[in-house]
Amino acid sequence: MPLKHDHKNSKNLTNKFGKITCLGKKFSNDDERRKYFTDLLAKKLKDPEFKKIEGFPIGCDENILDLSDPPYYTACPNPWLNDFIEQWENEKIINPDTLNKPYYREPFAANVGEKRSGIFYDAHSYHTKVPHKAIMRYILHYTQPGDIVFDGFCGTGMTGVAAQLCGDQSTVESLGYKVDKNGIIFKLDENQKSKQWIPFSKLGPRKALLNDLSPSAAFIAYNFNSPVNTKIFEDESKTLIYELEKEIGWIYETLHSDKKSKGKINYTIWSDVFICSNCGSEIVFWDQALDHENNKLKKEIECQNCGAKHLKKQLNRAWVSQYSQTSQKPVKKAKQIPVLINYSLKGKRYEKCPDKEDFKIIEKISKLQFDLDFINNPIPDGYNTRQPKSSHGVYFVEDFYTKRNLYAISMLRKNLPKGRIGKALNFLINSYDLTHSTLMTRIIFKGGSKKPVLTGYQSGTLYIPSLPVEKNIFQGILKQKLPIILKSLNSVEFQQLIFTGSASQTNIKSETIDYLFIDPPFGSNIMYSELNYLSESWSKVFTNDKPEAIENKVKNKTLSDYRKLMLECFKEAYRVMKKGRWITVEFSNTKASVWNSIQTALAEAGFIIANVSALDKKQGSFKAVTTPTAVKQDLVISAYKPSSRFEKKFESVAHTQEGVWDFVSSHLQYLPIIKKQGINLISIPERDPRILYDQVITYYVRKGYNVPIDSQEFQLGLSKKFHKRDGMYFLLEQAAEYDRKKTTATCKPCEQSLFVFDEASAIEWLRSLINTKPQSFQDINPLFMKEISAWSKNEVSLELSTLLEQNFLIYDGKGPVPQQIHSYLSANWKEMRNLEKNDPLLISKAKGRWYVPDPNKAADLEKLREKSLIKEFEEYAKAKKQLKVFRIEAVRAGFKKAWQEKNYNLIISVAKKIPDDLLEKDPKLLMWYDQAITRTNPG
Repeated sequence: MPLKHDHKNSKNLTNKFGKITCLGKKFSNDDERRKYFTDLLAKKLKDPEFKKIEGFPIGCDENILDLSDPPYYTACPNPWLNDFIEQWENEKIINPDTLNKPYYREPFAANVGEKRSGIFYDAHSYHTKVPHKAIMRYILHYTQPGDIVFDGFCGTGMTGVAAQLCGDQSTVESLGYKVDKNGIIFKLDENQKSKQWIPFSKLGPRKALLNDLSPSAAFIAYNFNSPVNTKIFEDESKTLIYELEKEIGWIYETLHSDKKSKGKINYTIWSDVFICSNCGSEIVFWDQALDHENNKLKKEIECQNCGAKHLKKQLNRAWVSQYSQTSQKPVKKAKQIPVLINYSLKGKRYEKCPDKEDFKIIEKISKLQFDLDFINNPIPDGYNTRQPKSSHGVYFVEDFYTKRNLYAISMLRKNLPKGRIGKALNFLINSYDLTHSTLMTRIIFKGGSKKPVLTGYQSGTLYIPSLPVEKNIFQGILKQKLPIILKSLNSVEFQQLIFTGSASQTNIKSETIDYLFIDPPFGSNIMYSELNYLSESWSKVFTNDKPEAIENKVKNKTLSDYRKLMLECFKEAYRVMKKGRWITVEFSNTKASVWNSIQTALAEAGFIIANVSALDKKQGSFKAVTTPTAVKQDLVISAYKPSSRFEKKFESVAHTQEGVWDFVSSHLQYLPIIKKQGINLISIPERDPRILYDQVITYYVRKGYNVPIDSQEFQLGLSKKFHKRDGMYFLLEQAAEYDRKKTTATCKPCEQSLFVFDEASAIEWLRSLINTKPQSFQDINPLFMKEISAWSKNEVSLELSTLLEQNFLIYDGKGPVPQQIHSYLSANWKEMRNLEKNDPLLISKAKGRWYVPDPNKAADLEKLREKSLIKEFEEYAKAKKQLKVFRIEAVRAGFKKAWQEKNYNLIISVAKKIPDDLLEKDPKLLMWYDQAITRTNPG
């Protein structure tokens, strides 16, 4: 029976403010506002065209409406997005200091370190979450108060939290910034010896549009970004749980050792049961696999009956037949039994083995018949759902719970009130449910601990352990989650806009967004729709996984599919962003192929990458910790949308070299002037001539033009038109600033370490080695041999002599000593300083040294090398078999030449001879191939 619940105080926070206005319409209270817009959304849901929007969730209209709080939050695409954008643009306060000044920002090039902790992180777990304080640094850098920020893969909505907390002075100052009485935010310029404070932003909340394909994620984001009366919420939470404990609290009772008193169960540890392959006896995992004295798992499990020893993977499970309320028939499930009960009585904790009374209660609960407050469909086939199905016979949502916890959760949800308070209560229950209520809750064994440590589920999986923990739902929510949720919701003051659907079709008006921060899915890292299936079963609104950008063998989604889906999402992001503005993409994946897919998709969408920095979350995810090749730091891509002025001018001069230099001039403005690693200044790869030329090629190819300049001409032109510093190119004013900051820096410049794995990286390594110190072959060779241990198995192994001859020059002792060698010798040997370039002593010291040639001679070398590469590519084109080992630089050169000649079929035919994984790992080859496919098959 439903509980008697007093809802007289269950009003939204906005009620105490009396009349409210929403999108220009006045309402007497928030309930009236909600009803008005809910009725409009209900009508909209009747439109078949509305439901054809990409990523529209799976669920009936009633459940979508029940989950929504329109117009601020919809569990479907939001029809009021552009109304809010128009209103927000009109509300912007024009700052006289910036009036009529064009928007300009350098990329945020500093490395960021923020812990994955705090009230927002701890309040509700999710599969991935970027710390809101880290996002705040980017938003403060790129935007002003009132600017509109969009996150198309919002997850739990931390971008919205960050946007609103940009108006909270204490939070901003906790980032190490200072705020003056006028709201101007200052940061410390650590590149100066005096460490001056410089202004860079202004205090004030930013508006946020938050979207996610998952209804579960969007609902979490809504609660983190929508105000609520926390006092009423707290009272309602406690009332709900206290009343339920009065009615069904017996399910968590256990008899004390005095056989009279009843304690309250805190948690029960269950154990898998296995069968001894030697004698057929049952082996209780808890009893035989755990070394209780040393608190660790044994390597071998001994049968208590016959003494036979087994590895866990060699044992078969014991299975039992249990009645399924969903299928209305007995089903086969892995046998699990309770082995330890931890309970409290009069403020003290005790532990016991389950007794007859405990088993009677478990039996009584097993016979309960109650309404399951969720859609209990069969668990779909997927990458993450294989383990629980095969290992424990989990085929329905109810199978993830003990019957006791399933009953408790169902009763809690059944008695939720309506309105904002009801949604906050749902959020509270949801925050505890998946992480601590299911059979995925576990114990872990840590060295030095006297007892196993209780923890939640294993993030990023649907893994059911052999020793699941059944926690007291009521106590867990009340004591563990409620205090944290209250703290997080107390920080929410501004209403952000949240909606549900695909990032590839948002229906946002073009060129209206000031800044984008996104943390998209990355390949096969996390299967969001599978992991969210449990929580979405309770809301009865499910993810439409057709446009889900993932790699998933079970769902036949390849890396190519992933790249295409991400391309569509980035195209949409490009469309809605204002020109000249920035997008930040947080990247977390260990695969180079996924990294290249992201960069390729960004470039094809039209964005130009200006910087890559690190985001250190200070804590590895499960896969990052256990995978040997996992990156410990996430990478952050900063890219921009070209300005209107540049694009208009480019179109008129694209076919000439003037277009190239106009692009380079514009692009250099968007690059960081200095970059640091720790306290050291480091080189900026984006300012390297080869990277700059790659950017030119990428931009021209995406626009459909032939590049009107070869690499040799580009190198020469670059040296004449721009200013070189430490191997990097700058505009005149940038070079002056670089010189100033380098001179006054608290640290010395250092080179970034290079990882040699192919011809291109080997050339870069050699260039870095001999750029400032020309050396002989004998000096270089032992160093080179140490670096090539990780050479790609598909790449032709080139001799050091070949690499040197094709890319660098050697002084043969004839004629004057080249300036590059003369400068080095003069700086390092006193006796050389005043010698002429043709002095015999200088010549003898310089002879046999390899050096980086000046641009004129480098151009000649490049022509010879490219001719050799093209000749080799022609052999690949004639080959009838797959290319297992080849020269990637030759393929790159051949693809470029074929593109210039519009021979797209040649690119495709050679690409088919290259292993797929290698093609996907190389961004240059991938770009040529994708563009060739587009040109030959536009549809």
